[in-house]
Amino acid sequence: MNTLTVEAKATKVWFDDDNLWIQFADGRQLSTPLVYFPRLLNANPKQRDKYEISGGGTGLHWDELDEDISVAGLLQGVGDLTV
Repeated sequence: MNTLTVEAKATKVWFDDDNLWIQFADGRQLSTPLVYFPRLLNANPKQRDKYEISGGGTGLHWDELDEDISVAGLLQGVGDLTV
């Protein structure tokens, strides 16, 4: 794994109509299409906003949606692996 993914720590999550956005501690931002994550795509805005940043910024978790996303995986372009 390269240092860009190891050092990436999420500090904030938000959404627009089509994307999941992440702010990183180093100032970078990343958007990922919601179609990569069907549970988030099909969730309502209130459900999407109920997230936890876990592992000191290395993971994202939506308890109500049973969704867990690895920050390193996002940086590598990995989407939902359960479908």
